Amino acid sequence: MAEVTLFLAGDVMTGRGVDQILPHPGPPALREQAVTDARRYVELAESVNGPVPRAVPPEWPWGSALRLLDALRPDVRIVNLETSVTGRGEYAPGKGIHYRMNPANLACLTAARLDVCALANNHVLDFGPTGLADTLDALRGAGLSTAGAGRDADEAWRPAVLPLPGGRRLLLWSVGAPSSGVYPQWAAAEGRPGVAYLDVSAGSAEALADRVARSAGPRDLVVVSVHWGSNWGYEVPDEHVRFAHTLIDAGVHLVHGHSSHHPRPVERYRGRLVLYGCGDLIDDYEGIGGQESYRPELRLLHLPTLDADTGELRGLRLAPVRTRRMRLEPAAPEEAQWLAELLDGLGTPYRTRFALGDDGLIALRTG
Repeated sequence: MAEVTLFLAGDVMTGRGVDQILPHPGPPALREQAVTDARRYVELAESVNGPVPRAVPPEWPWGSALRLLDALRPDVRIVNLETSVTGRGEYAPGKGIHYRMNPANLACLTAARLDVCALANNHVLDFGPTGLADTLDALRGAGLSTAGAGRDADEAWRPAVLPLPGGRRLLLWSVGAPSSGVYPQWAAAEGRPGVAYLDVSAGSAEALADRVARSAGPRDLVVVSVHWGSNWGYEVPDEHVRFAHTLIDAGVHLVHGHSSHHPRPVERYRGRLVLYGCGDLIDDYEGIGGQESYRPELRLLHLPTLDADTGELRGLRLAPVRTRRMRLEPAAPEEAQWLAELLDGLGTPYRTRFALGDDGLIALRTG
C-alpha cells in the first residue's frame, strides 16, 4: 500500500527578532507601540534563557527540528510563512505589528528544505504590494513553491502543485480568513495583488470545493491550508468545524489550520485529518509574558501519513520541541508528556486520543 508522509507546521515567523540574529539583519526599526527596535525581542529571549549569538548560522532557528525531519523523512514539507521577505515597501497602515525578513537571509528557509510556503495570512502584505512581489520573487527564486498570495486573484487562488511518487500530485490551496486578522482589502482581485481571502462559511467552503474539483484529478492528494481564528484559546468555533467538514465531504484530503500561538484540537473526520490549529513553530516571542498557562514555548512538528490512493489518514506522529535561545530543541520528557495530555484532552470531543510513545513522539491512538 503506497503512503505519503507530510510535514506540516503552523506559523513560521522569521522576521523581526529572528531576522536580527541571522547573518544579514535588516534595519531593526519597528513601528510598534511598545517596542521600536527589533533587537529588543532578542534581549527578551536572552533575559529568560541566556545569550543568543550573533550572527547565527541560517539553520539556527530550526535547531534539532532539522535532525528530526531527516530521521522522520516526510515526502513533502509545508509551513505557513507569516513574514514578508523584502527590504522595500511601505508599512501597511493601521497595523500594530509588521514582520519582514531580509531576502539575504533566505537560507534560513531553504535550510529546512521546505517545499511549500502557505502565504494567505495576516503578515504577508505588511509592506504592501511591493513587499508581496519581493516575497513571491524571493521564495520562487530559492525554489520554494507558494500558494495563497499573488499579483492578482488568479495567482493567489492557484494551488501549489508538487509531484509525488507513482505519478501522483499533491495540490495545496492556502486561504486566509478575517478572524485571523486578514484585512478584507487584502483580498486579491483582477489586477490587484493580495491573498486568497474568504469568510469561514458554508458558502465559501462550497465555492472553494468547486474550485478544487475543477483542478484536482482522481489521483491527486488535496490539502487546504487555512489561516483562521484567534491567537489564544482552545475552543474551535462551530463554523470552523462546518467549514472543514464541508471540504472533506467534497473530497479534500486534509485541512491544515493555523493562526493560534499554541496547538488546538485534532480531528479525524470520515477517515481524514483536520488540524484546527498547529500553533507557532518559529517566532521571536520567547520572553514575552502574559500567556504562560498555554506554555507557548512548546511546539509541534506534525507528520501525518496518508494512503496515497484514498487520502485516508494512516497515522499521525507529532514531534514535540521547545524554543530556547531562539532555537528549537527537543522537548523534555515532562514537556512532551504535557503536550500529549493536552492533545488527548482536547481531542476527546472529536474522538481523537493521543499518547506519548517510547520514541519520544506523540501518536494518534487507533481503536
